[in-house]
Amino acid sequence: MTRKIDKTLYTAHTHTAGGRDGTGVSNDGALNVQLSPPGSGRPGTNPEQLFAVGYSACFIGAMRRAGTPLGIRLPDDVSIDAEVSLGTAADQGFVLAAKLTVRLPGLTPEQKWQLVEGAHQICPYSLLTRGNIEVTFDVA
Repeated sequence: MTRKIDKTLYTAHTHTAGGRDGTGVSNDGALNVQLSPPGSGRPGTNPEQLFAVGYSACFIGAMRRAGTPLGIRLPDDVSIDAEVSLGTAADQGFVLAAKLTVRLPGLTPEQKWQLVEGAHQICPYSLLTRGNIEVTFDVA
């Protein structure tokens, strides 16, 4: 099922040149990065790192939203360590996998999983990945 936007809240505008050996810049100049292939040792970031940061930032916001109806306040020192792996799969070419290690200090294990499971249902990045790549969670 393709989800369609009813009301646009924000649209990011970027320009990328040169692919994994290039540059990426947003139209407002807030993002201006040099790109380099993973493991090349050259200066710059790569699409997997950018995706990991974007997914984890969005997921924190989704946990905040998921906690509101449950009466669970997100701790101020919430954090996520994200791993995005690039690999190959037989007959599929290149594929990604993601692992989010979520830290929610001060909450019970049940509260932590309620937030993670709730966020995974509403986070746009989770919706994007569902059924497309392997996503796992570790709740610390």
